[in-house]
Amino acid sequence: MADTAPVRLPVKVVPNASRSAIAGWLGDELKIRVAQPPEKNRANREVEALLGAALELPASSVRVVRGHSSPRKLVEVDGLPAAEVRQRLDRLTG
Repeated sequence: MADTAPVRLPVKVVPNASRSAIAGWLGDELKIRVAQPPEKNRANREVEALLGAALELPASSVRVVRGHSSPRKLVEVDGLPAAEVRQRLDRLTG
């Protein structure tokens, strides 16, 4: 992994969606839809897995660090500089 400081990413999560997907940017906040319900941390784990896959990082490199029981979360990404995180997400959200 790259030797960089973790990137903190504000995220708005919509649980119980028909499918899991990164919906796009709402200003500086990333909107993510997940098919998992918010119970028992399932939606948070799905956010971590989805972002990890989108950023081409292991899910263990992506962690929800704040807002575990809220739709508005702060996610920390290890292994990429902030500019690369934004660039990879911009490619997906166009």
